[in-house]
Amino acid sequence: MAGNPRNGRPYRRLCAWLRAQRLPCWLCGHEIGYELDARHPLSFTLDHEVPVSKRPDLLLDPANARPAHRRCNSRKGDRTPTAQPVRASRRW
Repeated sequence: MAGNPRNGRPYRRLCAWLRAQRLPCWLCGHEIGYELDARHPLSFTLDHEVPVSKRPDLLLDPANARPAHRRCNSRKGDRTPTAQPVRASRRW
């Protein structure tokens, strides 16, 4: 495959499909500003649950695509998010 596969029609179609669902950010749970400029930190980006750097074959897999804020996606990087431990309330 020549060029960047993220610039191709199948990838743009996957982004459009995910954007149309208007789901909240899968990393922080807050609403995404779908109408914001793409450079805004709270705008929509397509994130991959299993990073493409580890599994390039999952680039176009809809089951691996998740909506995320640009800021959350950048913070996650190419790591697989781990479950956050639930903090117990203080015992009195």
